[in-house]
Amino acid sequence: MSWLLTVAPVAALIAMAMSLTHLLPIGVSLHFGDGMAGALALSMAFNFCAGAILWLLTRRNRRELSLREGILLVVAVWAGGALFAAVPLLLAMPQLSFTDAYFEAVSGLTATGATVISGLEEQPPSINVWRAVLQWLGGMGVIVLVVAILPMLGVGGRQISKSEIPGPMKDEQLTPRITQTAKGLWLIYAALTVACGLAYHAAGMSWLDALIHGFTTMSLGGFSAYDASLGHFDSTAVELVAICFMVIAGINFSTHFLVWRSRSLLAYARDTEVRYFVLAIAVSVAGIAMLLYGSGTYPDPLTALRYAAFNIISVGTTTGYSTADYGLWPVFAPLWLLFLGTFLSCSGSAGGGIKMMRAVILYRQVYREIRSLAHPQAVSPVKVAGHVIADSVVFAVLGFFFVWVALLVTMTLILGWTGLDAMTAFSAVVASLNNIGPGLHGVGPSTNYATLTDFQTWVCAFAMLLGRLELFALLVVFTPAFWRK
Repeated sequence: MSWLLTVAPVAALIAMAMSLTHLLPIGVSLHFGDGMAGALALSMAFNFCAGAILWLLTRRNRRELSLREGILLVVAVWAGGALFAAVPLLLAMPQLSFTDAYFEAVSGLTATGATVISGLEEQPPSINVWRAVLQWLGGMGVIVLVVAILPMLGVGGRQISKSEIPGPMKDEQLTPRITQTAKGLWLIYAALTVACGLAYHAAGMSWLDALIHGFTTMSLGGFSAYDASLGHFDSTAVELVAICFMVIAGINFSTHFLVWRSRSLLAYARDTEVRYFVLAIAVSVAGIAMLLYGSGTYPDPLTALRYAAFNIISVGTTTGYSTADYGLWPVFAPLWLLFLGTFLSCSGSAGGGIKMMRAVILYRQVYREIRSLAHPQAVSPVKVAGHVIADSVVFAVLGFFFVWVALLVTMTLILGWTGLDAMTAFSAVVASLNNIGPGLHGVGPSTNYATLTDFQTWVCAFAMLLGRLELFALLVVFTPAFWRK
């Protein structure tokens, strides 16, 4: 187990660095005088001291991490980091149980957006900012940020990045050095967040609301400062800003990086995944808008289009904002929203789910199998954007999809066994595993996850971690082979 000691000093440095994330909510608390500055400072000190003690005890074990150590570090940061992130919530809301506080923290760091807190507008502003900060950090990935500074700490970042970056093609680099890539991605992410916040303010939000929702929009997290989510504002301008930046955040940030580096929008046009992404959005919005208008859910086509566009893009990109209780729409519509949320987001984006690239590869593989029945002797490689996809990648995607379905069925059955009705159980697992946030029925957009028992809450928290860590990075830790030399 000596390799555990190799992971420990890096985890300690991350804990100390992450303690600094308390500074923004502390500043907000002092500005608004909400009385939480002391509790946040105490949480910050606890976080920093825990990291410092661990660093002092294990600092002599620093060396380049192996792939196994990188995976363990990723899991430790996400699952263990939520423990520290839950401390301010426990201090601010003594009535919150540890289970609920940990669930809320996991939901934040995984950019899921599921919540157990009611009366959000009555919470201290600094706590809503803290929840938003967690999502912003989780949106691109805490580890990617750390990769940018690991060389300064004497630890390489290639293994960690390979364990955390989503999507089936993880070995592609945009610059010769992974640290340069990470810095470039975070620069774009931060710049877009600033632009999003400014746009929200221009659309009528206060600076505080613009800050919170700028963080949670670009992270595709969906935490809001209001129980009614963005429906609280009842503003077409606010919804248009959200739609624009949710679409941007749903696209592979590597593509944004290429656009920035080349100073040309052609990178979007050349990206097959982006084309499928935009097509799926357009078809879904048009189809659901017609359904809502035709069924009499909304009185005119423009109103139907407004609500369809916002909620489809929000759920599809796994953001989880809502402006209507879409659980009351004709039954096909909410089911389609959940289905869309399983695959719409592009790989390398801030979104969750299977990812559009995997869905494209699955579609091409199915087409190849059907074609081989008609032409058994034909050689039909799977191609994406004119490039042949290696069978090893195709098999990996098929394996991922099989495990995803197996987990979905298993956890739905577990929740059903605990007494949840079928729709609540199924949608809770779909929403958690795909990091969407709200589901349907008992966990729909008009309610939250507070009605779940502790056991049900832990199942959903585990599903959120699974989804954020792309299933295998977490599952492998539970195998005996992972712990053998």
